[in-house]
Amino acid sequence: MPTLVPVLLAGGTGTRLWPLSREGYPKQFHKLIGDHTMLQATALRAAKLDNVAPMVVICADRHRFLVAEQLREVGIDNAVIILEPEGRNTAPAAIVAALFASQQHGEDAQVFLMSADHAVADEAAFCSAAATATQVAASGRIVTFGIKPTRAETGYGYLKRGPALNEGGFALEAFIEKPCLEDAQRYIADEAYAWNGGLFLFAAQHLLNEARALEPDMLSACESALKEANQDLDFLRLDATAFAAARSDSIDYAIMEKTRSAGLVPMDAGWDDIGSWSFLQKLPADEHGNVKHGDVLMEDSRNTLVHASSRLVAAVGMNDHLIVETKDAVLVAPTDRAQDVRRIVKQLQLDKRAEAELHPRVLRPWGSYESIAEGERFQVKRIVVKPGEKLSLQMHHHRAEHWIVVRGTARVTCGDEEKLVTENQSVYIPLGTKHRLDNPGQLPLELIEVQSGAYLGEDDIVRFDDVYGRTKQTN
Repeated sequence: MPTLVPVLLAGGTGTRLWPLSREGYPKQFHKLIGDHTMLQATALRAAKLDNVAPMVVICADRHRFLVAEQLREVGIDNAVIILEPEGRNTAPAAIVAALFASQQHGEDAQVFLMSADHAVADEAAFCSAAATATQVAASGRIVTFGIKPTRAETGYGYLKRGPALNEGGFALEAFIEKPCLEDAQRYIADEAYAWNGGLFLFAAQHLLNEARALEPDMLSACESALKEANQDLDFLRLDATAFAAARSDSIDYAIMEKTRSAGLVPMDAGWDDIGSWSFLQKLPADEHGNVKHGDVLMEDSRNTLVHASSRLVAAVGMNDHLIVETKDAVLVAPTDRAQDVRRIVKQLQLDKRAEAELHPRVLRPWGSYESIAEGERFQVKRIVVKPGEKLSLQMHHHRAEHWIVVRGTARVTCGDEEKLVTENQSVYIPLGTKHRLDNPGQLPLELIEVQSGAYLGEDDIVRFDDVYGRTKQTN
């Protein structure tokens, strides 16, 4: 049996799940269903496949520490994390995955390419379909999975299967773009049609051979990007210049719709794409069809989703609506307009508003910070530093800082002086002074930071030394 390399694509931004999902902390890193984040659930599911090698996660540079930490939390410490300098869609990612798998595990290695933000209810059925797909792929097919549809969904593409193959799958006859409702209703009544779940399983060398014939320039760019990649701590960073030369395209358009060796394996595993808030309305509801998360009170409401993150949310007389609350934003929309949330995100991006990118609480490899008050020439933050972690040695051109320790013990470097600061003590960091904060203890360090100055942006950081390799970056 060939070695199977699970490859998780974790680079999406999930704009239709705003305000919970944002560029700096997108949906795959949230616990939307169950006790694990979407990334963690996908990784644990992939680990149950037969004859698997250490998994590969392909993600954006800015999310590298999130990925590493979330995998560590569920006991996965041998994953290879490949960093994309910029998103180029799924075709270049698939080629990089095939190149890496072939180099590390031999020419017979297979790749199972999957998104990190899908839901699967029946993991046994998922693994069974994957086992069938490995046999179909071994016969020279690039396999996609046809998801058994459960509703007339107009937000998904569809697949039409062709003749049966000896290995248990089918030839793939056609890709079908997102249909109108009438066509979708027709498709679900015909077992030849299935949802396109965006899952692919293939022999690494076969995909590379197809890419060489169909997308030679893309293949060449990916080969160079991997050849010139740099090892950065525990991450493999693709070469930015070479990767930028790869045309941005999906594996569907670049490879699958052109190849003559596409195969299809049916999957009936309770798969779904958590693409918008309307998906969460399919979760268990009360007797009135309402789905509630958090501190929620409802009166005379029907078929309404209320997702509260930080405070009480009360809804009266709401029918067929979405209400989503976070610390700094509230979304209200009719259920049938859930797909249009991305338009709000686009407006936020055009206005360069922080709500498009970050939550008030921002995660960093050393811990987190959260803005709790701000005004003209001042900002107050709550900072938490994990045990044994430290911030970079840095300075600011435009602001001074006061640190007040409320829990734990801080080791503070300020200029040429180093000292311990304990609970209820404070320290002043003058403007333009090199400084560093670290937690030498075994418990989380919590402090309040008061910034004052003419400019308080996060880009006013000059790093001199950093254990996370960020001396030229701000994140």
